[in-house]
Amino acid sequence: MKEHIETGPESHRIELLGRDQLLISGVEDVDRFDEESILMSTTAGRLLVTGAELHIGKLSLDGGELHVEGRVDSLSYEEEGDARGGWLGRLFG
Repeated sequence: MKEHIETGPESHRIELLGRDQLLISGVEDVDRFDEESILMSTTAGRLLVTGAELHIGKLSLDGGELHVEGRVDSLSYEEEGDARGGWLGRLFG
């Protein structure tokens, strides 16, 4: 699965290799992470990755790249304003 979103001079790309390697570009910050979820800010919005035994293999905020290893179950974007009222706010609140 590949997704490429143009957002001006910065681009955001997701590449999932099998189900156990995830490469993400356009990462601005990692807000929270553990073995079951990673919440990050990207040039396309806040992105939540869920799975099992998730590990950040490489993080380069200067280059905006994040490499994740582990079983990836889902990728979902948080809409603006949902941080406290939506399910993501309840999950991390």
